[in-house]
Amino acid sequence: MQYVRMGGTGLKVSRICLGMMSYGEPGKGDRWMLAEDAAEPLVRRAADAGITFFDTADMYSAGTSEEVTGRLLRKIFPRRDDYVLATKVFFPMGGGPNDGGLSRKHVHAAIDASLRRLGTDHVDLYQIHRWDDQTPIEETMEALHEVVRAGKARYIGASSMAAWQFAKAQHTADASGWTRFVSMQNHYNLLYREEEREMIPFCRDQGVGVVPWSPLARGLIARAGAAEAATARATGDDADRREELYGRGDDAILQRVAQVAGECGLPPARIGLAWLLSRPGVTAPIVGATKERHIDDAVAAVDVRLTDKQIEYLEEPYQPQPVRM
Repeated sequence: MQYVRMGGTGLKVSRICLGMMSYGEPGKGDRWMLAEDAAEPLVRRAADAGITFFDTADMYSAGTSEEVTGRLLRKIFPRRDDYVLATKVFFPMGGGPNDGGLSRKHVHAAIDASLRRLGTDHVDLYQIHRWDDQTPIEETMEALHEVVRAGKARYIGASSMAAWQFAKAQHTADASGWTRFVSMQNHYNLLYREEEREMIPFCRDQGVGVVPWSPLARGLIARAGAAEAATARATGDDADRREELYGRGDDAILQRVAQVAGECGLPPARIGLAWLLSRPGVTAPIVGATKERHIDDAVAAVDVRLTDKQIEYLEEPYQPQPVRM
């Protein structure tokens, strides 16, 4: 495993982040979600391979993902300082008018609830899950600064928003001497590259680490060149979301992924992740894993070096598309 700094900070993370959205209580989430006993061997395998960066969110499995994440990491790692723990806030956690969003009231309530579920006194990275049109950005940035000053989070990050919104948030923090975002968790993979237009150049200029979600396009890249597998995720509710996100001119890219994978004698997943890891500004893709091979492919991809010719070949068929968050 390799370890890199998170953007311009001194925080070091593994080049692969294990996404904990896959673990929780299946009855509170999607059918493909794993319960804690099934998740433990996978998290242990990740830790044994050197992965030290773990990402979850309060809304995953209605909070159960945080509970599972906290218990497993405490069981697997000898010390709290041995891993980097990230969670997120924004989506509703109840039916009340203040149970979601990025108001000062909800941010403070949410971090305390997340820490209780995670069983720790701090998270290393506290991220806003989306932009909140209903709350002034000044209120949100000051609340996040208060969370950091209280010692409940070491750093703050953001996820999936327009570049102008992210720039506005950073400017607001700078103008008031508040804590700046150090990371951007955005949608980025071979099938969706719109982030290359504004967000990623902005992050590189500002020293912000890029932590892409859905690096394998909801499994499409991993299955390149193969018949669609009848997995629970491929045929369940997630299929509609995948169709919404992908499907425009993707066949040509997937064919090339399969071809390059065949030439290299590697699984397509490693090719897709190796491409993403080679992109300027990318710190650590967030990889979900429900099988051991998902962990193995992600870890092995760190050492795969694609040639400039292979990268150009993979990228050439891409067609611009509407922004999707």
